[in-house]
Amino acid sequence: MESSGDRPAAKASKGRADAPPRAADRIRATVRELFYRQGIRAVGIEEIVERAGVTKPSLYRNFASKDELAAAYMRDYDTEFWGRYDAAVSRHPGDPRAQIMAYLSAISVRAQSADYRGCGMTNAAVEFPDRSNPARLVAVGNKHELRRRLTELARQLGVREPEVLGDGLLLLVEGAYVSGQLFGEGGPARSIAIAAGLMIDASLKT
Repeated sequence: MESSGDRPAAKASKGRADAPPRAADRIRATVRELFYRQGIRAVGIEEIVERAGVTKPSLYRNFASKDELAAAYMRDYDTEFWGRYDAAVSRHPGDPRAQIMAYLSAISVRAQSADYRGCGMTNAAVEFPDRSNPARLVAVGNKHELRRRLTELARQLGVREPEVLGDGLLLLVEGAYVSGQLFGEGGPARSIAIAAGLMIDASLKT
């Protein structure tokens, strides 16, 4: 039997579930859209607080500076990035070639969409040449990890020079990110998986 002491706790829990997003969450969701679509430098604090429906003091209570806010955006993007990667490769356990093809095919589809703005990580690295910038540091870490994972998949394929194949795959990925913004549907990004297959076959023959 439920005691009278349990009921208030249940109501409080429901209240928390129905509560509107916290200011920090609204800010993060807002900059996720603005920074990706317009670029980090192009978006000002005034636009962020207006779109998020918060005040400047509220923003700065949660994020010490715009640089820290940009780094938070990058960390959120990093989480999404690896979620997409893991979703693709997990469909083909134990089959590195199929994992590569699945990952690159997903990039091909995204890079040909009408609203594609490239990879947020690549864009941030271009925007911030200062190697100590917090947002750039997240981007660099992401790219190093992607290079490591692609090289590991190449190693699992049994090619003689997995580092070379891994680098080749990474270059295909970065090319798709950039060309997708230029050509859109029907652009070179449509061929990324086919090009990767040819590259893998050539690597296996050496």
